Amino acid sequence: MSSWAHDVIWWHVYPLGFTGAEREALPAGAAPVARLAQLEGWLDYLVDLGANGLALGPVFASETHGYDTVDHHRIDARLGDEGDLEALLSACRARGVRVLLDGVFNHVGRGHPAFADVLAHGRASRYAAWFRIDWDGQGPDGFAYETFEGHDHLVALDHDEPEVADHVVEVMAHWLDRGADGWRLDAAYAVPPRFWREVTDRVRERHPDAWFVGEVIHAPYEPWLTEGGLDAVTQYELWKAVWSSLDDRNLFELAHALERHREVVAVAPPLTFLGNHDVTRIASQLAEPEHLEHTVVLLATLPGVPSVYAGDEQGFTGVKEEHARGDDAVRPAFPADPSGLADLGWPLFHRHQELLGLRRRHRWLVDGDLEVLELANAAMAYAVAGEGERLVVLLSLDDEAVGFDDAAEAVAGEVSVLAAADGVDEEQPWALPPHGWSVLRVAT
Repeated sequence: MSSWAHDVIWWHVYPLGFTGAEREALPAGAAPVARLAQLEGWLDYLVDLGANGLALGPVFASETHGYDTVDHHRIDARLGDEGDLEALLSACRARGVRVLLDGVFNHVGRGHPAFADVLAHGRASRYAAWFRIDWDGQGPDGFAYETFEGHDHLVALDHDEPEVADHVVEVMAHWLDRGADGWRLDAAYAVPPRFWREVTDRVRERHPDAWFVGEVIHAPYEPWLTEGGLDAVTQYELWKAVWSSLDDRNLFELAHALERHREVVAVAPPLTFLGNHDVTRIASQLAEPEHLEHTVVLLATLPGVPSVYAGDEQGFTGVKEEHARGDDAVRPAFPADPSGLADLGWPLFHRHQELLGLRRRHRWLVDGDLEVLELANAAMAYAVAGEGERLVVLLSLDDEAVGFDDAAEAVAGEVSVLAAADGVDEEQPWALPPHGWSVLRVAT
């Protein structure tokens, strides 16, 4: 993993939604709208939060939602032009903020010029080998082609075709040359790991510090890290276990996920998150709002590379639904600058500041050694150790006060409270009030 990625905390933005862009591409020839400039007004907020990385959703020309790319070399006119992205990259560099771009390389939109050429010239198209086409198959175009998860407007690329690999390498290097620091690889799980290995190895010849994280939505994760050569994967198993175990007051589920998480971290620290542009907001997902802070504690103290989805730090709500506009609620427009945010969200923002600050002071947490010390349905203690330090996290979902005697016996050394929920008595570090939490430092 690139040395800088060891210390990064991402703030994840879906630009088309964040800036209130139109749902569909602007007409051909329309003047670009410089909406990316709006993000510059949020960079100080990002830094104040405790993050130092901006993870951008799709910014390249597309037909609708950004994941139906039609030109990997052109900025979507709804967001601006190349100059607007370069200005944003420059503003990020001035603040020490890394930038992650979102690359859709499993498929393209039907309007992509390469597929348009196939539609126009059939087998004679010079791009015919770029796609997985059954020329004898039945379809409205006179042939059948593979798609991404059945969406006819998302045309799957053929990753056995050398020109496809050449194209992806060139696109990645092009934008890394212009100041990006890495790539999120959309639908990485749908692409053979060997393709990612070839592509990332070639890109690293020019950009050895680039960081690549693949969207992988289910286990096993290891092939994408070992065979695929990626630096990280998205830790969906842990994401699901966090909210599910809290909702069910079944921390045994979380403990099981933590053991699996420990195995993944031993290969490469994954991207950890509580929300993103594809899932219901964590504040809406939780059955008991008093456990929202618990999720932030987990994100801040567990091994991995943390990512905060823009708005989660303010307690934004939104439920993902399964229909054509089902993502709208989790991809809302933001005000022009942070002064337009509602007052109610700032206490949670300040709690994020506290816990992400703790994270930054203990940089070894990214790949620390994780151990569960005490476990019950509604209470858990776990420790993370590294570089001669040890943090212990206590969590309670119980309606009654809880003592952690077993955890106290398992830990030797002087204990101090680094962060805690309201109502925690720092003179009794191994006890929590109902629905409490605390983060302890154990001197070794």
